Amino acid sequence: MALKLYNTLTCKNQEIVPGGIEKEKREDYPPVTIYSCGPTVYSYAHIGNFRTFIFNDLLRRYLKFSGYRVDHAMNITDVDDKTIQGSRQENISLKEYTERYTGIFFEDLKTLNIEEVEHYPRATDSIDAMVDIIERLFAKGIAYEKDGSIYFSIEKHGSYGNLSRLESREVKPGLRYDTDEYAKDDVRDFALWKSSKEGEPSWQTPFGAGRPGWHIECSAMVRKIYGGTIDIHTGGVDLVFPHHENEIAQSEAAYGEPFVRHWVHAEHLLVDGSKMSKSKGNFYTLRDLLERGHPPRAIRYLLLSAHYRKQLNFTFAGLQQARSALERFDNLLLRLRDAAGESNPEIGAASAELLARFSEEMDNDLNISGALGRLFEYIHAANGFIDENRLSAKDARQIVETLEKIDTVLGVIFYSTAAGDDSDSGRIEALIAERAEAKKQKNFSRADEIRALLEAEGVILEDTREGTRWKKKS
Repeated sequence: MALKLYNTLTCKNQEIVPGGIEKEKREDYPPVTIYSCGPTVYSYAHIGNFRTFIFNDLLRRYLKFSGYRVDHAMNITDVDDKTIQGSRQENISLKEYTERYTGIFFEDLKTLNIEEVEHYPRATDSIDAMVDIIERLFAKGIAYEKDGSIYFSIEKHGSYGNLSRLESREVKPGLRYDTDEYAKDDVRDFALWKSSKEGEPSWQTPFGAGRPGWHIECSAMVRKIYGGTIDIHTGGVDLVFPHHENEIAQSEAAYGEPFVRHWVHAEHLLVDGSKMSKSKGNFYTLRDLLERGHPPRAIRYLLLSAHYRKQLNFTFAGLQQARSALERFDNLLLRLRDAAGESNPEIGAASAELLARFSEEMDNDLNISGALGRLFEYIHAANGFIDENRLSAKDARQIVETLEKIDTVLGVIFYSTAAGDDSDSGRIEALIAERAEAKKQKNFSRADEIRALLEAEGVILEDTREGTRWKKKS
């Protein structure tokens, strides 16, 4: 079975065909080209943003798990109304301002175990590609100048609104917007290039000094990296209109070829059943949650555990449930360390079935809920085999290897190692050894002190006949 994703453009689940031409074998395909709308680096990204970024990561990881190669770009929007306003308020250069928040963004990606992609283009590095698009639109009579700015004429393009399902009666040609964002269904000619204003950064171009409009930036970065039609474009549903609609219009008008084969959009995240808002007090960045003591592993699990096309209601109770789910992984891994029962011929079949059923669910528009259900069935069965003493050390290793394969997609089971959070494991082991020696010397106060110290750091100790085992709280 091949991976099928819902295509916003066609409103259908459609098979991903890298390069647009079907091949007999997956290894014969070119890399799947993916462009994901990344952050506008004017502040800290919030958890709604990270819901989409984790979805991007899940898609990327599953494509690789399925045998495809991937060529993935995520842009950094480092010039727009918000970044300019922020840099002016702090009286620092645009570059200094955006580099700060770009660095913070990459730290947050690492914290959530989100894989690095192949390209992180900056809008300010793609001015040449923007100029090329605009010059082509001028040559075709689709771009026009007004008061030093350059606009895209929706009326002259003749095809607009297919992605967002706008009807012709909703289009108001000849009305212009200079702002980067505008209201749903308010369709007007949009700015490709904005004339230079005092106090704003500007670039010299054949059509005068100025800066890009927001929408032209992504079209230019896609063209500069890939040179033509790409396989998948992702983003949040809030970007369908106007941003993605405008990307399609300017790119296809300029180059006369399809811009994207497959549009994939992640739904909104709610917090306690409401839209996130600072005025409501339910607006959270990743760092807000970390400061409250919530582990990044649980945050990642919660954000990926609901289907990407369904609204996810983020609650602190949900975070606690995520931690409980993760403890099921951790407890099984602890039990597998001591497996020494009889060899079980059912393990091979059970592991193969999990991998097959997991793929079957994920091939169906990344049905993560069904895939996790299959995984927890497997964990339940493995615990049953341990209870019955029907699991040898070799069987345990096969289970671990199966979970490692699944976790190349999920990124939550072996999270501490993957995310680099276990750098202090040597210190923990040394403290455990010191505690064992203290108990041997009947220095129980020191032993209790070490246990309390580790518990304060979120390390749980379990004393067994074979020695002390430990794990970090989920």
